Amino acid sequence: MKVTISDVARLAGVSTATVSHTINSTRYVSSDTKDKVYHAIHQLGYTPDASARSFRTGKKKTVGFIVPDISNKFFGTIIESAENCLSAKGYHLIIANTKESAEREETSLRLLTAGLVDGLLVASTMEDFSRFDQLIPAGFPVVLVDRTFDTQKYPSVSVSNFQPIYRSVCRLAAKGKRRIGIIGGLPRLSTTRERIAAYQAAVADCRLTQDENFIRYGDSMEDSAPPCLDQLLERNCDAILVCQGLMAAVTIAYLRGKGIQPQRDLEVVSFVDYSTRAYEFYYDQVDRIVQPVEELGRIAGEQILHRIEQPDTPVLERVLTSAYLPFEEHAI
Repeated sequence: MKVTISDVARLAGVSTATVSHTINSTRYVSSDTKDKVYHAIHQLGYTPDASARSFRTGKKKTVGFIVPDISNKFFGTIIESAENCLSAKGYHLIIANTKESAEREETSLRLLTAGLVDGLLVASTMEDFSRFDQLIPAGFPVVLVDRTFDTQKYPSVSVSNFQPIYRSVCRLAAKGKRRIGIIGGLPRLSTTRERIAAYQAAVADCRLTQDENFIRYGDSMEDSAPPCLDQLLERNCDAILVCQGLMAAVTIAYLRGKGIQPQRDLEVVSFVDYSTRAYEFYYDQVDRIVQPVEELGRIAGEQILHRIEQPDTPVLERVLTSAYLPFEEHAI
């Protein structure tokens, strides 16, 4: 026989309303009472009826997250951090992987906004804001993550890398490097445009060699880095800045495979998109630009919960900043 909420209330010695408020966090319940309710739930093996709860409250307690590449540790870390935030409030997370395809993103947007989730986190791969906007139902809670649009209609949380990139290029110039190359992401993305703009500003201000061929574009996938690197080496670049963590790790490994030692044979500035010692080997002798990825995911989770609960609040743009760590500083 299926265990009911009445069975839980009877065992816990409380009302069914108290059990409901405990499960749904819809009213204050003391810690002692919560302990009794959850002990009864565990003892009886009770599973709340999610469909009934959704019908009563109008909420599914579910958030969707549309990301470009779930195999990329950068997005994996954001997902994990956001999920930790959401689960603490009783929400579940559904992931949709676009593989940097605008068409796949459009399909996911149509599906998830058709009643499956209460709100969406989106790291969009689209360049056209109007196309994105047309797919979002009026009033539907959306928070843009990492990537934004020029039109600020939706709340967003992103990371500015302009100053760290500018500083890193100027530092390379001070060390005598004149032919500095850069590997960016997809040209249509807001993150790529900012990073290339910072590079170009520093190159101009430091009176370095300006050559459009020193700017190469990859994507969020790891196999895009080596061809870009080969092209920059053919142009005799004496320093290279890699503006994406996965491509940076592949770049350093690829260089070493060719017998080129970072720092000794070629100056490298590497993005680090997550906190781990697993890849310390790759980054031990390069300048680093470290992104606050876990904080990015946590704030994204907080933002979408806020939009779901208060959809009419003002649109907010939250911008975090990366840390620039020259080799001498992080080697200490």
